[in-house]
Amino acid sequence: MGLLSLAIWTPVLFGVLLLAMGGDKRDAGAVRWLALFGSVVGLAVTVPLYTGFETGSAAMQFVEQVLWVPAFNIHYHLGLDGISLWLVLLTAFINVIVVLASWEVIQERVNQYMGAFLILSGLMIGVFSAQDAMLFYVFFEATLIPMYLIIGIWGGPNKIYAAFKFFLYTLLGSLLMLVALIYLYNVSGGSFDLATWYKLPLAAQPQTLLFFAFFAAFAVKIPMWPVHTWLPDVHVEAPTGGSAVLAAIMLKLGAYGFLRFSLPITPDAAHQWSGLMVGLSLVAVVYVGLVAMVQQDMKKLVAYSSVAHMGFVSLGFFLFNDLAVSGAIVQMIAHGFVSAAMFLGIGVLYDRVHSREIASYGGVINTMPKFAAFALLFTMANCGLPGTAGFVGEWMVILGAVKVNFWVGLIAASALIFGAGYSLWMFKRVYLGPVANDDVKALQDINGREFLVMALLAVMVLYMGVYPKPFTDVMDASVAELLKHVAVSKLP
Repeated sequence: MGLLSLAIWTPVLFGVLLLAMGGDKRDAGAVRWLALFGSVVGLAVTVPLYTGFETGSAAMQFVEQVLWVPAFNIHYHLGLDGISLWLVLLTAFINVIVVLASWEVIQERVNQYMGAFLILSGLMIGVFSAQDAMLFYVFFEATLIPMYLIIGIWGGPNKIYAAFKFFLYTLLGSLLMLVALIYLYNVSGGSFDLATWYKLPLAAQPQTLLFFAFFAAFAVKIPMWPVHTWLPDVHVEAPTGGSAVLAAIMLKLGAYGFLRFSLPITPDAAHQWSGLMVGLSLVAVVYVGLVAMVQQDMKKLVAYSSVAHMGFVSLGFFLFNDLAVSGAIVQMIAHGFVSAAMFLGIGVLYDRVHSREIASYGGVINTMPKFAAFALLFTMANCGLPGTAGFVGEWMVILGAVKVNFWVGLIAASALIFGAGYSLWMFKRVYLGPVANDDVKALQDINGREFLVMALLAVMVLYMGVYPKPFTDVMDASVAELLKHVAVSKLP
């Protein structure tokens, strides 16, 4: 078993152990500690992936390959490059944060809740590591199951509706992807190997059909406008930990799919339809940013802001220059830290007041000064303030956009204004001014555990904002290789 297998199956194994422990309330303490231990071990086994990673190489590293299903030539084939390394580390890190954040909140079926998150973490690392298309598909679809249960069991009043909407939207798109995978399997002479598919000379029409089949799966997952409507409903109903993982990691599965499938397998179609993709991304950046401004529910506001921020990611991919693509990947990682922090911050308030409505608050800074300081940092990162993680990726994408077309860059840059508008408006109404009501007056500031969660995220947001070089150095060679590949026509 190699390092990547350890990274995938360690959290899954601990998740299964937790499910086997039983849900008796007397065991809740032991369950929580085992979940924390499992998530920390899961993070620890990913560290050698970074320390042993050869920067400057575009080749797949830590490769493992074993024949899995001989009848269909399906391999258990794993590998890591500069595009996927930070996504694996981010997944393992967020898993630890979510376990800590859910420590006291979840009182029912604690073992199942924690177990679902650990299993989900392993499956998502599997998605980022798979080099066999069918293995990718299995991991990609399997992530739906624990998230469906997390929303459907521990969610809000409309949890069943939200869970079904989440499941159906993402499953329907994925079925078209399965058709595309089977087509490519037949065309390639019976191989699911991604590296083999990258070399296939595909005619223009099959490329277009394949491109839109992949688009159906990945655009829903990001989610791009106009297939984004499931996200706000799901975020509102999901428990805080579910919202954090959904925003920080699960949205990235779709973006990652574009980099692994759409761009390298159908490069001509990607260039042909890049105008459409840029247009949809700009609508997400501008229109959805305006929609966020009128939200009265804090979770909905941050959910819409996620759609706007992920618009930068899809925009960067289809500008086809190294600055924009690297910026989009940096934005994926930065959004993971910032969106998780925003949702966990809303969770801190909701646990105390049991309301997500902005109107239920006011003057929180008077009763929770420590927490308000963290909230201000994360709000500024959500705006894209220089010196925070939220700025780096967006700025790189804007610079890359200006290289291609000044007006595209200008429209994209307007997102920074909208982001400041909705983020600061929410902060002002929730935190500033006099104490608004008795609920706010009775608030207690964050405890040591909550402080630790916020501090860990704050360190990452500031570190990435002040010194993004370790993040960009890792991905440079892989991005250059991808763009070189996409620039060459695959038409026979």
